[in-house]
This record gives sequence, structure tokens and C-alpha cells, in this order.
Amino acid sequence: QVQLVESGGGLVQPGGSLRLSCTASIVFFDVYTMGWYRQAPGKQRELVASIAVGGSTNYADSVKDRFTISRDNAKKMVYLQMINLKPEDTAVYYCNRAGGNWSWGQGTQVTVSS
Repeated sequence: QVQLVESGGGLVQPGGSLRLSCTASIVFFDVYTMGWYRQAPGKQRELVASIAVGGSTNYADSVKDRFTISRDNAKKMVYLQMINLKPEDTAVYYCNRAGGNWSWGQGTQVTVSS
């Protein structure tokens, strides 16, 4: 069973930045497209960014040009650099493979508020 551990969240003011990290306990990490998801209170979990094995990326329109996903296959980690954060980015952020097929980790809370 894959274990996913997210970290790096916190409370920031609008316009601030955060860098989220996720580690995955899986042998063949580098064969999977990875994604960052988020779930705001009362809303469904949504995919905000994904990164393929070769490094190509995709972003939800709401975060394009503000979020950057990256990965380090040797460390089995995936990152999400977030800049110019907005209150609507407030959510619990999770990482998972594309499609969300692995068991979800506990996530990391991001709160954007003045």
C-alpha cells in the first residue's frame, strides 16, 4: 500500500507564497503521473496540477501562472510551488497519482487570509 505524506501548508496572507512537498512510499515512483489535488470546505476534491513522467505539466485554469508542480524521482517526491495566493486557494491539499487511485494521505492545510 502506497503511503503519501504531504507537508508545507500553513497560514499566509493574500499574495503570499508556499511550497508544498509530498513523499510517496512506492518503489516505482517514476512511472506514474503525479498530481496535486485540493478540497475546500463543502466542495469536491479537484485536481489542480499534474506532472507526467517526462516532466510535462498541466494546470487547472484557476491556478495557471501561479502554481508550479515539479518532481524529484530520485527522492520520490513531488512539489507544488504556489505564489500570489488568493483566499479561494484555501483548502486541504493532497498529492496522489493521476486519477487518485492510491489511498489518500492526511493532506496539508493551506489557509489564505488577512
